[in-house]
Amino acid sequence: MEKLWSPPEGAWQASRLGRYAGWLEETRGLTFGDYESLWRWSVQEPGEFWRSVGEHFGVLDPEAERDAAPPLEYDDMVSPTWFPGRTFNYAEAMLRMPGRADTDPVVIAHSQSRGPVTLTAAELRDQVARARAGLVGLGVRRGDRVVAYAPNVPETLVLLLAAASIGAVFSSCAPEFGVQSVLDRWTQIEPTVLLAVDGYQYGAKPVDRRDEVARIRAALPSLRAMLWLPYLDPAAAAPDGVVAWSELLATDPGPLEHEPLPFAHPLYVLYSSGTTGLPKPIVHGHGGIVLEHLKALALQSDLGPEDRFFWFTTTGWMMWNFLVSGLMVGATAVMFDGDPGSPDLGTLWRLAEETGTTFFGTSAPFILACRKAGLRPAEVADLSALGGVGSTGAPLPPEGFRWVTEELGSSVWIDSISGGTDVCTAFVGAVPVLPVHAGEIPARFLGCAVEAWDAAGHPVVDQVGELVITEPMPSMPVGFWGDEDGSRYRAAYFEHFPGVWRHGDWITITERGSCVIHGRSDATLNRGGVRMGTAEFYAVVEDLPEVADSLVVHLEDPEGGPGELLLFVVPAAGVAWDDAAEQRVRSALRERLSPRHVPDRIAAVTGVPRTLSGKKLELPVKRILQGTPTDQAAAAGALANPQTLEEFERIASGR
Repeated sequence: MEKLWSPPEGAWQASRLGRYAGWLEETRGLTFGDYESLWRWSVQEPGEFWRSVGEHFGVLDPEAERDAAPPLEYDDMVSPTWFPGRTFNYAEAMLRMPGRADTDPVVIAHSQSRGPVTLTAAELRDQVARARAGLVGLGVRRGDRVVAYAPNVPETLVLLLAAASIGAVFSSCAPEFGVQSVLDRWTQIEPTVLLAVDGYQYGAKPVDRRDEVARIRAALPSLRAMLWLPYLDPAAAAPDGVVAWSELLATDPGPLEHEPLPFAHPLYVLYSSGTTGLPKPIVHGHGGIVLEHLKALALQSDLGPEDRFFWFTTTGWMMWNFLVSGLMVGATAVMFDGDPGSPDLGTLWRLAEETGTTFFGTSAPFILACRKAGLRPAEVADLSALGGVGSTGAPLPPEGFRWVTEELGSSVWIDSISGGTDVCTAFVGAVPVLPVHAGEIPARFLGCAVEAWDAAGHPVVDQVGELVITEPMPSMPVGFWGDEDGSRYRAAYFEHFPGVWRHGDWITITERGSCVIHGRSDATLNRGGVRMGTAEFYAVVEDLPEVADSLVVHLEDPEGGPGELLLFVVPAAGVAWDDAAEQRVRSALRERLSPRHVPDRIAAVTGVPRTLSGKKLELPVKRILQGTPTDQAAAAGALANPQTLEEFERIASGR
């Protein structure tokens, strides 16, 4: 593989990862000559590794740890006990903001609905203290659920931290979520307080959500109070019986306090995509998120007080939780709410210039869209402050890696990561001391015992296998909300390979320790014994100029035949789909992928259904084509473009 980025001279000593390794040598007498040996220790001694993370970053007291119980006790991976007897609070860890003075900007928020907002460290702490006092005045207590139907704006972050400081449990849905999708999530957790916006601006389009808010409020009898943020229209009249956000912040704060909480006390509830059936309410705990995000952001991403950290996300995706945790390592969180393609694909790159962003996080589809559009980011914005580009949400193909280097220069670090909502972090990604090769993720993250397993449960190297985790991670879910006996949680991750976490992705781990993610293992294309992930398929098809988007499904033959491979393409603007265009797709797949994976049928469609976080709905489309009613195959309110399902319903009816 082509090497695109090499760590600068002295990276081991200069990086936060290297400084942590030096600290281990000073305090533990442990010497690691390279990343591989450090990773092996971290997964062979998970308790000691995670204790060292807590001590190194100052959230665990080394003196107290000497007499404490072991940091990890477990008989199986399903129910480990982490740090018994110790207390944590996510808000307290976040608001330390190491290396930042009171007057330093720590939140920079841009929006298409209103002007920019900047909060200093002192202003953020003050707003959290006021919101906390306001919530206590509304009767919010430890264990209550506080929810936000709000975008990626500072108010949502303030509410999260205020709730966490009390020990209340937070949950958010982006305001583009449909009413039913919101209710599918929140009726499971029975919230007591709701923050809602009146609407938002998406590009040039105002979107009024007052009716949706009224319906959500009426359908949640557990609500004791509602908070109102006039975001689209500052003059919008508040509904009856609500508390304005400004009124909440007018509460006399008193001292900012943080409830000491057990390691596994619920911090927030995230949700599976919810495209079929009720979304899984995934409960994350204070201690697990604190330790995992300290490690992921400081040691793996090399973020600290001098960084301005951006990731394009909404509050309905775990990357929002990951983004705001940048505060915990002292980084400034850069927020954006709006349409990244309006007025053009240069919007986010210009944002990077305006905010002085040093780490620019986005998705693989966005990078590929910029590449396909011929965008030259360095020509539309001054990106001299930019040191790294992150990518997630889908596998980034080699072409995407090369585009970043070609357009931004070989000094810009490419950090393609892969993980999930289930752990609210990444399992694999770039490391500041390892080179980056086109199409490869450089390493498994510290504390993540990632392996590729074959169908028999044996580890494989340089072969495609199921991504499994063989040792506990502290940010594995506390459980699913309401799953009292843990049966849903166990069935979700631990039944395929009994007692071992199966994540549901195909992965190859090379002899060098680098990784390639091939897509979801439940959307595999298995033709004539040649198994392939969808990521490789899309990389070929969507690289063609006549294709704007695509979706592929394999309908297996229950009698063991080859089944039927169906490809749906969205033609690029101005392209008339004809036999010649179809033949170019077939030829490209035959030559660049595999003759066995040339589709049996190619059909042009007007759009590919995607979740609100941009993921393609291969399985729901497959179920529709197999005869499942559309309303049972996919939850329209969880989709960015639910109208696209109608086209697949018509295709299914004509089969």
